[in-house]
Amino acid sequence: MKKKLAIALASVTALIGGLIVSWKLPAYSGTIQPLTPTQQSLASSLRGHIKKLSSDIGARSLTKNPGGLERAAVYTEEIFAAAGYKPSRQTFSVSGYFNDGLWGATHATQSAHNIVVEIPGIGGEPDKASEIIIIGAHYDAVQDCPGANDNGSGVAAMLEIAKALAKEKFARTVRFVAFTNEEPPFFRSNDMGSYRYAESCKERGDNIVAMLSLETIGYYSDKPDSQRFPVAALALLYPKTGNFLTFIGNLDSKALLTKCATTFIDASKFPTQTLAAPADLSGVDFSDQLSFWRCGYPGIMVTDTAPYRYPHYHTNQDTADKINYDCLARVTDGLVKVAKDLANNGP
Repeated sequence: MKKKLAIALASVTALIGGLIVSWKLPAYSGTIQPLTPTQQSLASSLRGHIKKLSSDIGARSLTKNPGGLERAAVYTEEIFAAAGYKPSRQTFSVSGYFNDGLWGATHATQSAHNIVVEIPGIGGEPDKASEIIIIGAHYDAVQDCPGANDNGSGVAAMLEIAKALAKEKFARTVRFVAFTNEEPPFFRSNDMGSYRYAESCKERGDNIVAMLSLETIGYYSDKPDSQRFPVAALALLYPKTGNFLTFIGNLDSKALLTKCATTFIDASKFPTQTLAAPADLSGVDFSDQLSFWRCGYPGIMVTDTAPYRYPHYHTNQDTADKINYDCLARVTDGLVKVAKDLANNGP
């Protein structure tokens, strides 16, 4: 019996490994280029955003740190406005147990807010203005955590991409959305800010052709065996040194993933890995792209794979000094090129 079980497990492992090979898409493992003057300036701006979110504001969650969450929302609005946008709030109600600071956790209804700005598309032949590109990042953090990498890094990159694109015109419409309620207890629920937003887009009939979720993109390590994996077979196919950015999507988003990763590699020459896999493979749905999949839209996650690399993930040690700002600047600069390519040429 044990022998039969071992053979069966070996067969399943081999099958999984073979399937994952077929999902593995463009990759780059070459030399990292020196920072350009633009990237040096970008690194400084990114540091400022992350310091503001994680050090000055700190903990920010609707259930336990609502004041911090609101301050983060206001900061995001201020940066968008300074770049020339007109931010709007999508406000929705959430019922649950919230810490009121006096009596502990009590059942109540709270208002939550997504922050949205838009560059309207100018169309073309055929008209492309109705096609929408969404670049998003969640600005909440897990309870009582400063959230520098998760997800101050994603928000900082989103803000800088928005600033870089603010004065440009594109065929397609580009929206930047700062989502709330990505973290537990809301994760995978209908109260995720991204789900409320994606649901409203579906109800309006919005033609979202690409969604990019920027999720924990600030930690990189050159130490051997610094990268772990949710499935053992992945360790046979991917680097064990956690110095790369990863583009991850479900199988329906494979074409979008390939397009974005190829553009990013060409633009940045930064270590890059990719994975398109069923959404139920552990880690594939670990951010706001999940909400868009649920509503039938293509979406990918751009990530440093924090749960499998970052030693301070979801702890109070997730602080601004842990971020590799040079790498984050290279990544953000590359993602600016990705956003421009999607907006001009489509997914």
